[in-house]
Amino acid sequence: MNITKALASFDALWSPRIVATVNDYDIRVTKVKGEHLWHSHPETDEFFMVVEGELDIALRDRTVHLGPGDVFVVPRGVEHKPSSAHGAQILLVEPSGTSTVGDPLEEVPDHVDATTGHALRLP
Repeated sequence: MNITKALASFDALWSPRIVATVNDYDIRVTKVKGEHLWHSHPETDEFFMVVEGELDIALRDRTVHLGPGDVFVVPRGVEHKPSSAHGAQILLVEPSGTSTVGDPLEEVPDHVDATTGHALRLP
């Protein structure tokens, strides 16, 4: 699987595609722009890697800024809100079946796809 080709195969924002599964974990790629929502994942950590662009992950006590090649793990149960002012392409690692909105702390906005990931369909 080529990550660049996978990301080029769809346009939807905040709507991850599953590029691989390792044991019980999904490797997902997604495009983001704007704000996600405050949420947490009480049962699991969440791994973020920026492929392209810049991503901010707001935590209750600070904001983590990530650029291309940067990684960050949000520990289980920690409230966070990802955002990207100009857009980013990211890779996520989380247990299969994990919802993109976890345990939401606010209403899920229309532009956020509440999903456990979509199968990748390459042309």
